[in-house]
Amino acid sequence: MLFPVLLAGCGVNTIPTKQEKAKASWADVQSQYQRRADLVPNLVATVQGYAVQERTVLTQVTQARASATQVKVDASTITDPAAFQRYQAAQNQLTGVLGRLLAISENYPDLKSNQNFLALQSQLEGTENRIAVARRDYNEAVRDYNTSLRTFPTIIWAKTAYSSAKPMQLFQAAETSQAAPTVSFAPAPAANSAAAPRAPAQ
Repeated sequence: MLFPVLLAGCGVNTIPTKQEKAKASWADVQSQYQRRADLVPNLVATVQGYAVQERTVLTQVTQARASATQVKVDASTITDPAAFQRYQAAQNQLTGVLGRLLAISENYPDLKSNQNFLALQSQLEGTENRIAVARRDYNEAVRDYNTSLRTFPTIIWAKTAYSSAKPMQLFQAAETSQAAPTVSFAPAPAANSAAAPRAPAQ
């Protein structure tokens, strides 16, 4: 009985405990990003009904959502720098084009007052806040876990019993987040005769 107690006191369970906490935080991040992806088709379809001439932005949002949801992720992603960067880059791209999509509403008074659009915008803003919180909690859990791999006494277990344990990746601020967003209030271009794009399947 004494030996297991001594092992626990030496921190043998610390690494797997912190590892599981970080994985749970990662799952929460994925859940919030998926929630955002689920909102996008409805938001695009609503804007499309009022601003069919904004084809470029609408197409970019649809494509960015597709790219973000096609990046395959699982628990191993957080210990794979390349896979993690692909996931973060795809999500950052969607963040950027969603900002442009919401900005064009300034050119369309009817859209700005549309209750469906306002509800979707509110949900999206709430989701972005949840994403920020989930990423912060994930980064905190990962820093704690990564530190345990490098500090005494848990480094002893990291080199022996948990030698397969790898450092996890942290979310970094996107380069574009260092600059203030630019919102244009220029008049919208006149619609041309081309057919409006279809709303994506919901």
